[in-house]
Amino acid sequence: MNHAIRRVVIAGGGTAGWMVAAALSKTLGRLLDIRLVESDEIGTVGVGEATIPSLQTFHALLGLDEREFMAATQATFKLGIRFEHWRAPGTAYFHGFGTTGQDHWTAGFQHFWLAGRARGLLAGEAADYGAYALEAQAAALGRFGHGPDDSPRYAYHLDATRYARLLRRVSEARGVQRLEGRIAEVLADTATGTIRALRLASGALVEGDLFVDCTGFRGLLIGETLKVGYEDWSHWLFNDSAVALQTASVGEPMPYTRAIAHGFGWQWRIPLQHRVGNGLVYASRHVDDTTALAALRGGLQGEELTTPRVLRFRPGQRVEAWRGNCVAVGLAGGFLEPLESTSIYLIQRAVIRLLQMFPRQAVAAADVAEFNRQMRADFEHVRDFIVLHFHVTGRTDTPYWQACREMSVPPTLRHRLELFRETARVFRVDGELFAENSWVQVMLGQGLVPAQHHPVADLMDDAELAGFLQQQRVAAGRAAQALPRHAATLQHWCAAPRE
Repeated sequence: MNHAIRRVVIAGGGTAGWMVAAALSKTLGRLLDIRLVESDEIGTVGVGEATIPSLQTFHALLGLDEREFMAATQATFKLGIRFEHWRAPGTAYFHGFGTTGQDHWTAGFQHFWLAGRARGLLAGEAADYGAYALEAQAAALGRFGHGPDDSPRYAYHLDATRYARLLRRVSEARGVQRLEGRIAEVLADTATGTIRALRLASGALVEGDLFVDCTGFRGLLIGETLKVGYEDWSHWLFNDSAVALQTASVGEPMPYTRAIAHGFGWQWRIPLQHRVGNGLVYASRHVDDTTALAALRGGLQGEELTTPRVLRFRPGQRVEAWRGNCVAVGLAGGFLEPLESTSIYLIQRAVIRLLQMFPRQAVAAADVAEFNRQMRADFEHVRDFIVLHFHVTGRTDTPYWQACREMSVPPTLRHRLELFRETARVFRVDGELFAENSWVQVMLGQGLVPAQHHPVADLMDDAELAGFLQQQRVAAGRAAQALPRHAATLQHWCAAPRE
């Protein structure tokens, strides 16, 4: 293929397909003929509703107004995730998106907090690492607001089906053509990894120069046609099933996701403006579907609005996300359970990389290799962060948690854990999603207490250190108290129209 690449065919819609279409049409739309093929006969997974702050960057690229987006998707604000019963039954901690306390250039805030803990200076609320973070304090109070100063860092909870619908409107307004139909055949040269066209059930032929596989777990183009293998990570991530349903809202929506650990998995609770998303992720070898559904229903609030859906998945990633003229985005390229709300982020990363490496003429082997290297690094980094939650725990109450504690973790994660356990240090590699504070919040929250802290904290005597820690905690609390109620902000900023 030496001619200019002009025809892009996106196989599959949903969140992944329409994110690709929206970004391509906004950035390169004047140069490309973009077609998206999807069938109303084929449903989408569409249960992922929590995001991370990077989605704001994507919306800035699209020129998408926050109020319009939130009203259209019935979205709420998200300050982080509250993890309940993970370290042990009855415990909880908060993983927020912002910073915690005040760092020194030689050492993170955790070293000063650990010094205060070692000297017995922390009691009551002061012993909670989250008490020094604005996001954790605001979440506990049910508060959120925009402002020039002391504004929390945030993401969104959204209705994934409505989000895809919004992106479709944006994409079609910029020239993307949606083709209704089920893909009956993929015409390809599997030896070269080149796809020529998609034949629809109607007989129509959709030819293209570059194909984007957004066909979900099936991976119709990248997997079934081009035979690109799948790397299974179920020996590290035991969960392979989920049951999901929606319930009516009861009370004000809180500005955070709840992740509630069970004896065989964990449950999500995600508040939107018009309803609540619920689900339970579990390992089928430790519990059957009926018991999992009963456990989910036992923790629900509000009337059930949908029939429960059971989903099966295999954690892992494609050996290659890009082969020939086919790029896999979304579930076709890999899947990691939504514990840290990274599914849409991984779609976004693939889309941005595709834009950065978009071929002018022939697909360059060097671009393909670099795209695959970077996507692999992203998936492995997120994988390690998720495995951390299961492996570092004090729970021994069920065979599931025993197996999580005893498993051998990836070497990259083992290094991070050993470094923090011995020195309380965390170092971030450029380009990684999770910053130092994310690792610190989760490792401390899961019960990993370092053996020592940085000597810079010892420059303060007890009175100075206690005063410094109190100042950080009080400042976070005052900033949180000054914010309006989350529900009031939603009503003022982005209330969805009544249906």
